[in-house]
Amino acid sequence: MASFSFGAGNAGKLLRIPLYLVGRVTTLLVPRSSDLWVFGSAVGLADGAWALWREAAAHGERAVWLTGTDAEAALARERGIPSVSKSSWRGFRLTARAAVIVVTHGFGDVNRYTAIGGVVVQLWHGIPLKRIGLDAEVTTASPLPFARRTTARMLRALYRQTQSRIRVLPAASELVRGRLESAFGLDTVRVPVTGEPRTDVLCAGSDRDRRGSARAALDAVVGPFASDTRLVLYAPTWRDGGADPALPGAADAEALRELLDETDTVLLIRSHHLGAGDYAALRGPRVRMLGSDVVADITPLLPGLDVLVTDYSSLAFDAGLAELPTVFFAPDLAAYTASRGFYGTYAEVAGDDPARDWVAVARALRAVLTDPEERASRVHHARALSARVHAFRDGGSTARVYRVIRGLLPAAPAPERAP
Repeated sequence: MASFSFGAGNAGKLLRIPLYLVGRVTTLLVPRSSDLWVFGSAVGLADGAWALWREAAAHGERAVWLTGTDAEAALARERGIPSVSKSSWRGFRLTARAAVIVVTHGFGDVNRYTAIGGVVVQLWHGIPLKRIGLDAEVTTASPLPFARRTTARMLRALYRQTQSRIRVLPAASELVRGRLESAFGLDTVRVPVTGEPRTDVLCAGSDRDRRGSARAALDAVVGPFASDTRLVLYAPTWRDGGADPALPGAADAEALRELLDETDTVLLIRSHHLGAGDYAALRGPRVRMLGSDVVADITPLLPGLDVLVTDYSSLAFDAGLAELPTVFFAPDLAAYTASRGFYGTYAEVAGDDPARDWVAVARALRAVLTDPEERASRVHHARALSARVHAFRDGGSTARVYRVIRGLLPAAPAPERAP
């Protein structure tokens, strides 16, 4: 069932305008603390915000995580890091006082009403393939049954004004920089090409070490698996609150089960956290659910997988960095192209013949899992895709982003010398 739509979200924004005004007044009156950094993420203590939190903490910054759920708060306590509920009065005040505010999805990752001023860092949660932000009409869709054009124009203006708070939005490459500038309405100086902190984990250490760590983590959450069992991840993207068009039927499920048994493969299903589909038809001993409630951040686990199946998700670009062969599955390509659209063309990423149904997915998976030449061809495609969108593959993106932020802050006063 879908759990969020832009229409519902935009209705909430209109209703919360008075609270935003209160927050704005508060930030004008409350001075910012030069050494305070606050962090938040829609997916919890994960993603690029967690990578940057560790970098900032290692440099002695006063870093506080703003939690959104009891589970996040418990994890923060387990990790021994300072945390506060973002919706509490203290979360309101800390966001208002912070010199640096770090988010991965939107201002609601922290206290949305006081995320104004200071150095706002938006560590976006993936390289855009589908159009986002100002480039997608759905972002500012009117929730009202009347005056739709007027309301949409107002929401677009509000969105542009809100995103103008962002001081740093790191890009993976010059190609990606252009997309982010357009989507968020930002000038070039605010979108530095540093690489993405969230993908450093895919570059650190050796291939063997990364795969070993990822397989161990997968064993812990959905395993254990035999060392030679292949793991396939199916990760569809969010459909803007609409129904999932790719739910398999009984015949599809039977064909997939036969394939999994024959090839000693386990299928991991990761529906988007904003709109999970019902994959009950696929349930069985070789099918496991790997939603965000099980693992918040899938990126570190990519080296432990053998094949990725996805549609329009930015995960395809992360898979490229991990040199993971990908089967593209686009059951609603024409409709999605018309309603959402892409940066460039879908064929530039997925090739000319993506699977359109589960029968084609099963056929492509069988080829990748049993034919070394087919696997090598898809790995080559992944490498080429990565080369187009990632300027850095050295594991140093988080450090580069930290230096950019530090360069925007006042220099710390030099210690006084004893007479």
